[in-house]
Amino acid sequence: MNIDEDTDWWLGSPTPLEMCRQHALMLENEYQEQSLQLRKARQDIQGLIQMQAGALHDKATAELKLKKAQAEIAGLKSKVSELDGQIGSLLVVKNQRDIILHQNQELLRQIRIGQTTISN
Repeated sequence: MNIDEDTDWWLGSPTPLEMCRQHALMLENEYQEQSLQLRKARQDIQGLIQMQAGALHDKATAELKLKKAQAEIAGLKSKVSELDGQIGSLLVVKNQRDIILHQNQELLRQIRIGQTTISN
């Protein structure tokens, strides 16, 4: 008679069949948990894929806006250059006008001085 085998049932020791069932239950629970985690991971990946698609669309939109802005800047630079040339020309004309105005005022002063000397 084997004392260990005879006393297993009342000492709370599981039988090999109970151990096998417990192990199978643990494996089944682990499988279910892994399945849930896998499903969640797949959903997360799908969400990330959608986020990336949105980000790529936003990037393309931003790049298009950037190209338009750069083209507008180039046009404005050209316009500024043209206006700068016109301003330079206008400054030359203004300086010439100032010189002529000064010369006219001097001539007018000389004429007035000449008239006063003739009158006296």
